[in-house]
Amino acid sequence: MTTPSVSPDRARRVAQALRFFSIAAWVTGVWLLILCTRMVLESIVGIDMPTWTRIIGQLHGLFYMVYLITTLNLGVKARWEPVKWITTALAGTIPFLSFVIEAKRRKEVTAAFNL
Repeated sequence: MTTPSVSPDRARRVAQALRFFSIAAWVTGVWLLILCTRMVLESIVGIDMPTWTRIIGQLHGLFYMVYLITTLNLGVKARWEPVKWITTALAGTIPFLSFVIEAKRRKEVTAAFNL
C-alpha cells in the first residue's frame, strides 16, 4: 500500500502540530505523575502535605487543557477519525498513558506524512 502524496506545506503544518502535541503530552504526563504522587503521599501514606501542593492539581488541569488543544490541532491537520481523537484526549488522564499514546501517534503521523 502506498501513501498518498502530501503537499510540503501540509507536511510542514502537520510536523509543527506534532511537535506541539508531543511537548504537551510529555508535560501533561509528568504533571499527572507528580499529582498522583502527591495524592498517594497524602491519602495512602498519610503525610500532611503543605497547602501550596494544591497547585499541582491546578497546574495539571491547565496543562491538560493545552494538551486537549494540541490534540485537536493535530487531529484536524492529520484528519484523524473521532475515535482516535477521543482515545488520544483521554490519554492525558491516565498515568503513563500519555507517553505511550504520544509515541504511538508520533509513529503513525510520521509514517503517514513521511516526516
